[in-house]
Amino acid sequence: MLKAYIVDDEPLARDELKYLLLRSKQVVVLGESDCVEDAIADILGLKPDLVFLDIELADESGLDLAKQLEKLNPAPATVFATAYDEFALMAFELNAVDYILKPFDEERIGKTLKKIKKMKKIGDQDFPIYSSEKNLQNGKIAVLVDERIILLPNADIVYLESSEGKCTIETMDQRYTVSEALVVLEKKLPNTEFLRVHRSFIVNIDHIVEIEPWFNSTYNLIMKNDSKVPVSRTYVKELKQMLGF
Repeated sequence: MLKAYIVDDEPLARDELKYLLLRSKQVVVLGESDCVEDAIADILGLKPDLVFLDIELADESGLDLAKQLEKLNPAPATVFATAYDEFALMAFELNAVDYILKPFDEERIGKTLKKIKKMKKIGDQDFPIYSSEKNLQNGKIAVLVDERIILLPNADIVYLESSEGKCTIETMDQRYTVSEALVVLEKKLPNTEFLRVHRSFIVNIDHIVEIEPWFNSTYNLIMKNDSKVPVSRTYVKELKQMLGF
């Protein structure tokens, strides 16, 4: 059973979501609140696996709460449950597992729970099950593609890109669109092999063949598959340190 917590300032919305979660017979709802302060206090004590979070909370923002939840160890998985679709990109950049819209649909809730189970982020195993250490041992990363879990060898990955709320993984011979956010995938990858070089790009340093100076003290990376990856000024120093130039 998944242990969930609900944050929404609309009592009827909380009741509806709780009803659908309980009907699934996969979830125990540990508690609920209508504000960030109460939610943080409860979540620290109850330690839910999963938090359903609205974005508009009276005079507060659920996005701010999500940022705080990311700092917890272990951090609960976050699902945004809101009436506003324009915040989806921001939500996934905050490590959200899913983004569902009001009014809630039972089938859609079921797909969210199924997705969480398949991602194996929570449930019967310890949270989180993915770590840099584990990936260093098996040399692969598990990703969710069209409700299938695919194991990609780290060595085959050229770069990862986030664009328009979607994340893609580029290998030498194929491109995968995955269900997880770039920040989630970054935590799965060993930092001895992969480096973030841009807000939207992470590269496999073993696939860099040339560093091309660009304008305003930035660079382009020429990769083994002839693709170009931009390096923003924010990450130039880390790139130089890792590659020694």
